[in-house]
Amino acid sequence: MRIPLSWLREFTELPEGARAEDLMADVVRVGLEEEDVHRPLDELTGPIVVGQVLSREPEEQKNGKTINWCSVRVVPEGQEQTLTGEGIDPAGVQGIVCGAHNFDVGDKVVVTLPGAVLPGDFRISPRKTYGHVSAGMMASARELGLGDDHDGILVFPDLGLDPEVGQDALPLLGFTDEAAEINVTPDRGYCFSIRGVAREYALATSTSFTDPASKVTVTAPSEAEVETRIDDQAPIRGVQGCTRFVTRVVTDIDPTAKTPSWMAERLRLAGMRPVSLPVDISNYVMWELGQPTHCYDRDKLTGGITVRRAAAGEKLVTLDEKERELNPEDLVIADESGAIGIAGVMGGASTEVSDETRTIVIEAANFDPVSTGRSRRRHKLPSEAAKRNERGVDWDMASVAAQRVVDLLVELAGGRDTGKGTDVGERPEPTVIHVPAHYPAERVGIEYTEEQVASALEGVGCELNRTDDGWDVTVPLWRPDMTIADDVVEEIARVVGYENIPSSIPVPPPGRGLSVAQRSRRRIGDALAGAGMTEVLAYPFVSQAQNAAFGSADADAEVEAVRLANPVSSEYGWMRLSLLPGLIEIARRNNGRGFRDLALFEGGLVFLPAEKQGPVELPAGGERPSADVLAELNATIPVQPWHIASVMVGKASRAVLGETERAWDWADAIDSARLVADTLGVELVVRQGSHHSFHPGRAARLETKDGQLVGWAGELHPDWLASQDLPERMVAMELDAEALINQMPEAVIAEPLTTFPAATQDVALTLAADIPAADVLETLREGAGELLEHIELFDDYRGKGIEEGQKSLAFGMRFRAADRTLTADEASEARQAAVQLAAEKYGAQLRG
Repeated sequence: MRIPLSWLREFTELPEGARAEDLMADVVRVGLEEEDVHRPLDELTGPIVVGQVLSREPEEQKNGKTINWCSVRVVPEGQEQTLTGEGIDPAGVQGIVCGAHNFDVGDKVVVTLPGAVLPGDFRISPRKTYGHVSAGMMASARELGLGDDHDGILVFPDLGLDPEVGQDALPLLGFTDEAAEINVTPDRGYCFSIRGVAREYALATSTSFTDPASKVTVTAPSEAEVETRIDDQAPIRGVQGCTRFVTRVVTDIDPTAKTPSWMAERLRLAGMRPVSLPVDISNYVMWELGQPTHCYDRDKLTGGITVRRAAAGEKLVTLDEKERELNPEDLVIADESGAIGIAGVMGGASTEVSDETRTIVIEAANFDPVSTGRSRRRHKLPSEAAKRNERGVDWDMASVAAQRVVDLLVELAGGRDTGKGTDVGERPEPTVIHVPAHYPAERVGIEYTEEQVASALEGVGCELNRTDDGWDVTVPLWRPDMTIADDVVEEIARVVGYENIPSSIPVPPPGRGLSVAQRSRRRIGDALAGAGMTEVLAYPFVSQAQNAAFGSADADAEVEAVRLANPVSSEYGWMRLSLLPGLIEIARRNNGRGFRDLALFEGGLVFLPAEKQGPVELPAGGERPSADVLAELNATIPVQPWHIASVMVGKASRAVLGETERAWDWADAIDSARLVADTLGVELVVRQGSHHSFHPGRAARLETKDGQLVGWAGELHPDWLASQDLPERMVAMELDAEALINQMPEAVIAEPLTTFPAATQDVALTLAADIPAADVLETLREGAGELLEHIELFDDYRGKGIEEGQKSLAFGMRFRAADRTLTADEASEARQAAVQLAAEKYGAQLRG
C-alpha cells in the first residue's frame, strides 16, 4: 500500500518536513511493516520547464513518418535565458523535433532541456535528427516516469493547468511529493486506505486525526432509479454474501472531461495508472476511504440489479476482456441480462463506462470476505477491490463512499446528482467483548492503567463500558478481526507500545535436544562425508520414467507414485520414490561440465502413495473439519521414509607414484552401504540381487538380519546408462535409513579385549559360478563354529585353471578363543568343518 505524503497530511498532523522514512518509522511502532520509498524526483535531474509552442512545421519523411519541426519558447517573453550549456539558446527559443501530433501552436508543454536526465539514465543533449538539430525534447508521461501513456506529449491545457512559461514543470506534475510503501498484514485490512493509515499514524504519534468520512455530507436517495435487491439463496457458512448494497445515480456527465492533474498524480504515486475520469474517481475514493466502488453505464443496464449466486454454467466477460465460467458458489451482480460482475472482485465488460457514457450508476457494497476471497482465488483474478473486500470493509462506509463519488463526478465531470438511488441491507450488530480487568496484565505481563486501556481502545474506535470486573468493549464494524478478548489485549499492547513489554530469555528444560533419529541422520552424513563423499540436495520432483526406473526392482511391475496437481514442470509431475534419479541428474550435470570423478550422497524423504489418494471434500469457510474428515485427510498423506543414497562415477583414485589408478566399482557401492549400517550399529546382510536398473551380475540386495529388504547397491545397468546418455560405468547405493534406525540397538556394548593371539588361515574353494559368494561365506561361518572370529572374501577368480562354469572363491578366516591360546590343530579342525559344510551344501572343493 503506497501512501502519498501530501494526501496523508490532509487528515493527520504529519509535519511538512517529514519524509517517507519518517512516516514508516512511526507506523512500524503500531505493527505496520515498511517496504519501500517512492520519490519520483530522485529519477529526474536537470532543467525540465514549461515551454510554449511558437511554431510547428510538419515534415513528411521518406519512411512515411511525419515529424514536426517546432520552435518552443522556454523563458518568459522579453527575458533572457539564465541557463547555459551546449544546446541552450540564449534567446530562450529552442528548436525541437517532435514525433507527436497532439498539440498546437500556443500550447504549453513539458520541455526537457539539454543537460536533463530522465528515468532509465536517459540523458538529453542536442542531436541531429531528420535534418535538424533538436535541442531538447517535449516529453510524454512515459518518458517522465508518470505512467504508460505514450500516445502523445503532456499538454498543460489538457491537464487543466495554465502555468507561466519557463516555470519549473516538476512541482506542477507532482514530482515534489513522495510516497511510503507499507505492507499491510491480513488482519489489518482497514489500513488499505489513507483513512486507516492516518488513524494509525495519529495513534503512533499521539496527534490528531480527521476522519475523511466526516467531510462528506451523505444525502439519502429520494427514490430508486434502478431497483436493487439481495437474493443470496446459497450463503457460505450460513453468512449472507452481501449485507449492504448502495447505489447512486449521476447524469449529464461530460464524457470528455479529463482527470485533474492533482488526482492523476496522486494515483500514479499510489501505484495506479489513470484511466478515465469516472474510473479514476472510483479508485481515488477507494484509496482514500478503503471502500471499493464501481461505476455502471446506466444505458447498458437491463432492468434492476440483483445480488445472487451464479447459475451453473453461467459465463461473464470481466473488465480484463476474459470470459470466465462462473461457479455456483460465486456471488455475482446481475441484471435481467445475466451476470454483470463478480461481487467484490471485478465488474463485467458489458456495462463498462465508456467515452459515450452520460449517466452513471455508482455501486458501493459490503460483501462477505470469505466469498470474495474464494472467487478471487478461483478465477485467479487479483484486484485492488478484492484485496480490500476479502479483508473486510467498514459497513458504514458504503453510503459515504458512494456520496463522495457523486460529489467528485458533479465537481469534475459537470454531472448532476439525480438524488436517486437505493440502500438495501441490514446493519449488523457490533461485536461486544468482555475483558476482565486482570486479563491484559496476565496476557502481556504489564500492569496497564485504566487510562492506558481506555485511551488505547478508544483510539482504535472501540466503545468502553466499565463493569464490576472489567470492561465490555464494543468493537467498530471496520475491525472484523477483533472477535475475542485476546484481540482486544493485542490492541492495548500495540497502541501502548510493544517496546514496553519486558523481555526475558527462556531457560530450556534439561534433557532436551536432538531426537535419536536426528542424531542418527547427522552421524550418517558425517560418516559418508568423512569417507570423501560430497553431500548434495536434489529436487523431490521427478518424471514418471525416473520413478519407473528405481521405484521397483521388477521392470514389469506397475509403479504407483504421488502425482502433483500443480507441478512446476509438466515433465516432473510426480514425487520421487527413490533418491537415485536426483543424484544421477546432478552427476550428469557435473559430468557434462568437466567434473568426471564424483562421489555424491544425499539424505532425504521419498514419497510413497498413501492408502487413499485424491482430494477430500472440505467444509466451507471457517468451519472446523470433523474428526472423520481429518482422519480422511490424514489417510491421504504420503508415507515419507528417510532414505540415504550415493552415486559414484569416474575414478576412485588417480595414478600416482607407486599406485595405479582405480575406477569406482560395485564393491565401493556396497562398502558405502556397510558404512551406513556400521555407523548405526546395525548388521547389514548383502546378497546377490536382481534389479532391472542395475547390472545383472553386479547388483546386491541389502537386507537386515531378519530378512527385511532395505536397499540396493551395485553397478547400474550399462544399457540403461547408454539410453540416458550417461558415462558407461556408474555405481550407486540406496538404503531405507529409517528402517535401519528403527533397528538400532538401545546401547552398543563393546566386546572385551582379549590377550590371547589369533590364528589365521585361508581357504580357496572351487564351485559353480552361479552360487552367490555371500551364501558361501555364511555357510563357512556356520561350519567353523564359535572359534571363528572373522571371515571375509578377498578373491573371486574365473579364468585359466578353472573349469568353465566354475569360479574360485578365496576367504580369509581368523580364529580365536576367549580363554586360551588356540593350537594349529584346533584352528585347522574348525577350518575343515567349515569346508566340509560348504562341500555338502554347494559341492565346493578345496582348490589345489
